[in-house]
Amino acid sequence: MKLTSIPQLYRNLRRGREILRVLRRYGLADWISRTRRLPLQNWIKDRSGVPLTQYTRSQRIRMAITELGPTFIKVGQVLAARPDLVGNEIAEELKQLRNEVSPDSMEVVEATLAEELGPNFRKHFRHIEPVPLATASIGQVHRAELMDGQRVVLKVQRRGIEKMMREDLDVLEGLAQWADHVESLAIWGPSDMVRQLMPMILRELDFNRERSNLKQFAQILEADKAEIVIPSVFDQLCTRRVLVMEEMVGEPLAKVFERDDRTSSGESNEITRADLPPELGRTLARTYLRMVFEDGFFHADPHPGNLFCLQDGRLAILDFGMTGRIDEAMRESIEEMLAAINAGDCRRLTRLIRRVGNPRVDLDQSALEIDVADFVDTYGRQTLDRFDLSGALNQLSEILHRHGIGLPNQSALLLKMLISLEGTLREIGVGFDSLDIVRSYLRRVMIRRLTPARRLRQARRIYLESEAFMENAPEQLLSLMNQARLGQLQVRLEPKRFAPVVNRLVVGLMTSAVFLGSALMLSYEVSPVLFPDQPMFGIQRVSILGLVGLIASFSVMVALCLAILRSE
Repeated sequence: MKLTSIPQLYRNLRRGREILRVLRRYGLADWISRTRRLPLQNWIKDRSGVPLTQYTRSQRIRMAITELGPTFIKVGQVLAARPDLVGNEIAEELKQLRNEVSPDSMEVVEATLAEELGPNFRKHFRHIEPVPLATASIGQVHRAELMDGQRVVLKVQRRGIEKMMREDLDVLEGLAQWADHVESLAIWGPSDMVRQLMPMILRELDFNRERSNLKQFAQILEADKAEIVIPSVFDQLCTRRVLVMEEMVGEPLAKVFERDDRTSSGESNEITRADLPPELGRTLARTYLRMVFEDGFFHADPHPGNLFCLQDGRLAILDFGMTGRIDEAMRESIEEMLAAINAGDCRRLTRLIRRVGNPRVDLDQSALEIDVADFVDTYGRQTLDRFDLSGALNQLSEILHRHGIGLPNQSALLLKMLISLEGTLREIGVGFDSLDIVRSYLRRVMIRRLTPARRLRQARRIYLESEAFMENAPEQLLSLMNQARLGQLQVRLEPKRFAPVVNRLVVGLMTSAVFLGSALMLSYEVSPVLFPDQPMFGIQRVSILGLVGLIASFSVMVALCLAILRSE
């Protein structure tokens, strides 16, 4: 065995044991909850003393992720945006994950600033507030004031978080490799799922990427700065672990909504939902749809906590750690899907779903078409004032999950952004329908697709791709013919679904052979033997090798039967 093939789980043995302990505890509780006749139903309890079997499976998954710490919480938050992978029920439960972490002390923050900005970092700041404004799993935010009096916010990476997250992801990758060999788990492609999630999580460790995103969005939305504001960054004070931004004076929409709820019970307030500008929702929807359909670069997390209502009535967008990009081909596919839903074209929508997603080899085409037809009948014929965009997106995610059609990362981020945006727009509740804006954009998009400039770009792209194909195809065809002539052409098949069955069959045959051989050794009293002279309990001259083989083979048989029953 190569050293590189050793699962990562064993490279970080201490952390691996902690993770396995938590997974074993919640996994056992999940198994007990599905086997009601077993005793000790209330044996495993949470910290408050409530038996874990009383929670739903989705709740137990969320509780296990919370107990595993910041890295797994971040993974869970990313999976909450991927209902196509985990299903709507689990995704909704994972949205409740919160980073319950204590902030680093001011001494630790100052040590990080000294490492990143130099030991004389204080010359840049007149004051840094010791109490953090916000704390997350990766970093924490402090208010500060520069020497020139400029009010800023200072985002500092938590001490040791990068090392811990890389170790945890290493262990997670090892667990995924193990899960690939478990028949009931392999269908979800655990290793592929981890490979998709790891880059998204590791990218958030580099604050330079967020700084670049801030500057790019500020440039994109420059024409809309009378309505939308992006915080400016101070490049000379930004590093991989430190980000200094302009302070946005206002309140997040999440607090406005909370205050509005308290107002209904008679409490005093400052800003309520009624005080929000009437055009705020339309501006927000128009801005995000422009990001998608025109710029191909969008802010992927528009929940109310990341949207600030400033004192001058403008809207500020914060937290650009999670962004998405879609290329022209993906954007055109999305536009065609919206047009297919609008036209009620089920067959075309099914083809587009298969083209955009990553369908399994054994996809049931007819079952998918039936689900898509039901989806179009439900949402394609609704009037604007009754259309439920988030419900439509959630049902589409459920269809993808049910048929095992995974989405590329960027498409999944787009789906998550649209669902989050719809929820925020509903919270604002300014009396307009977001689908009206979607359709107005769709009309503009269709007109743009018919312009001569786009047709020229499309023709140029087709020409270049055809030219590359014509240059490479003859050489590859000749190579294939030479391999066939020399008898070197090979066809490699990987019947992964049959591998567990074949393995069990081989183990069963080998166990049967050992059982039969052990029985023969017992019957012929093969030496060495137990009780050679004096019988005990009526037993005399028992072959030790035969007895050990009999016990071992019987144990393997029981384990094999249990494995078959568990996999149904």
